[in-house]
Parts: sequence; structure tokens; C-alpha cells
Amino acid sequence: MTQIREATHEDVPGVMAFVSAHAATPGVRDTEDSYARVVDAEHTWLFVAVDGDRIVGTLIAGWDGWRAALYRLAVDPDYRRRGIARALVSVGEERLREAGARRIGALVMRAEEHAQDFWRGIGYTEDTRVKRFVRNA
Repeated sequence: MTQIREATHEDVPGVMAFVSAHAATPGVRDTEDSYARVVDAEHTWLFVAVDGDRIVGTLIAGWDGWRAALYRLAVDPDYRRRGIARALVSVGEERLREAGARRIGALVMRAEEHAQDFWRGIGYTEDTRVKRFVRNA
């Protein structure tokens, strides 16, 4: 039976292996130090879906006092279509609302059509007013 819980420092190596295998596009932030900082951060949470000792899903929920975001949602392909992604999002949304968020955004890769379909399917709408610009530090 799959359970959703907050990740611990002991989970970080497993999260790294999971993200490397199952995340759409690994980024510059996908390091053990970065995930450990998320585990320690106030108002940012790393959630894992686990089946026994196996990580089968991940989600980061972050709140900076102004914006709330969900990102790095990934589910093992062998576990998809079982409600795990919805359960991860639900837990993330709940934690963000408890922190004070009134609007929650999801960061989704443009090339991941199935991911965009998922977010639309659970009631999120694309905000075409915003374009994201980034620079690696």
C-alpha cells in the first residue's frame, strides 16, 4: 500500500536516484545538498510516496510568503494511474494552505504534454500572462 509522507535526510539519496530515473528533466538543483536543504527549509516540503521502502513518487511544495508552488512531481511509471500524483498534490496543497497560500502554481515542463494534461485534469489552468526567465547562479 502506498503512503505519502514528508521526506527525511535518510530519504535524500533515494530521492536523488528516483528523480534521476523518473523526473522529466533533471535540473541544476537536482543535488543531494539541494534536496537536503528542502528537507530543512521552513515552508518548503519534500513529499515522497512510498510502497514499503521503495520511493514511487515525489513532490516539492514551496511557499515564500508571497507565492506558492508545486514542482518536481514525478511518479514511477509502474505506479501511475493509481491516484498517487493526485494524493501528492493534495498533501502539498493542504500544507501550502496551512502556511497561508491563497493561490498555488505548478511548474510544468512545456515538453511534457502528459504532465500538462494531468494538471489541467485536476483543475489547474495555464497562466499565459507569465513567461518564466531564469539564470543559473
